Amino acid sequence: MRDREHGLCGRAFGVVAALGLLLGLLTGCSGGGSDAPGVVRLRFQSLAWQKESVDATKALVKEWNAAHPAIQVQYVQGSWDTVHDQLLTAFEGGEAPDVIHDASDDLADFAYGGYLADLNGLLPSRLKADIPAQSWQTATFGKGVYGVPFLQEPRVLIANAKVLKASGARIPTPEQPWTWAEFRQVTKKLSGDGKYGVAWPLKEPVSVTLNLGLSAGGRLFARDADGRAKVEFTAGDAVVPDTIAAQVNTDRSAARATLGMGGSDTLPGFFGGKYAMVPLGFSYRQQIVRQAPPGFEWTVLPAPAGSAGLDQGVSPQTLSVAQDSPHKKEAAEFVDFLLRPANMVRLAEGDWMLPTGTEALKDPALHTAKDGWATGAALAPHLRSAPAQSVRGYPEWKDKIATPALQEYYSGAIDAAGLRKRLVQDGNRVLARYQR
Repeated sequence: MRDREHGLCGRAFGVVAALGLLLGLLTGCSGGGSDAPGVVRLRFQSLAWQKESVDATKALVKEWNAAHPAIQVQYVQGSWDTVHDQLLTAFEGGEAPDVIHDASDDLADFAYGGYLADLNGLLPSRLKADIPAQSWQTATFGKGVYGVPFLQEPRVLIANAKVLKASGARIPTPEQPWTWAEFRQVTKKLSGDGKYGVAWPLKEPVSVTLNLGLSAGGRLFARDADGRAKVEFTAGDAVVPDTIAAQVNTDRSAARATLGMGGSDTLPGFFGGKYAMVPLGFSYRQQIVRQAPPGFEWTVLPAPAGSAGLDQGVSPQTLSVAQDSPHKKEAAEFVDFLLRPANMVRLAEGDWMLPTGTEALKDPALHTAKDGWATGAALAPHLRSAPAQSVRGYPEWKDKIATPALQEYYSGAIDAAGLRKRLVQDGNRVLARYQR
């Protein structure tokens, strides 16, 4: 976005224009800072991408600007696909937005690198009290808080209601979920004649495996006596990957072809009856509502439970303030406005996700049976900080070690011992380079 603005400025100097127009262009190109007497200008980079989410976010920015003539906010559109590299470039070039939309699992290196402001002392007590401690943990690194977690997304099972009912299988609820063993048996029962009980879209297998692993007591990452992160693969960590591998390679109840797919890629087969269930993020319900053929009946079920019940890891969406921002106080005030309970509900509905705020989560609109909202809301108390949340070097470990290792394990190319060796021995060599 900054390149486009700079290009516009360059062309402005190359034309003969009225002084007012030229001044207007220069004002628009200045980005953050106070470019008019008494007016603070902030840049807010949003990663909203669904139409409802973009509309809700832009509407809130417009409302803020109308009510705060002395603090004006410019909406800047970012992308989830490129945000990490884009932000790193912006930080190093001194061009970072004042207010930054990201996810908590992307913050560790930025926080430890000094690029994000510690929000302790900047946020009002109302906002700090409204968001539970378990959510704040996702954005806490060392003694600092470097983002406000505001939207979260449990992973749920989206099921073909007719197929599930016809099977005679017990329908799970948040109060009485399936165990992982029961889930495996149900998917076997739903398979046959070219159809599968479940489709696991595992193009990005690491977060799915780690976050669902919390239900079985898995943590994968531990800290030694000096606080250094290391990988430990326990019996709890093995439950989820072993279940998936068995469904694919032993039971033939999970479609091998979907292992390399993203969530959206599985929907045509799901609608066509090829897969009875698909584990997906809660927000995928929006695509299902829009794309499901007429008469298709679907339902939202909780993910299976293990020794730790329905616990699962999440990496909430966050709002942060750049350390280099000259207007941290004003940026924090804007964040507080965006995350007032009524506004947080608007953002959650726009993204088809759950708010972290306790007051927003009480909104009746988030507890209706329609489209599975009530099931998602019932899972909110069980959402925990993702295991890799504060681990430095996690992106490299994920890309170079964990992703290929899990992909090979799920496809049957390596066995459980091979997976353990790759994740632990090879993984700890990578993490060791990042420890202090």
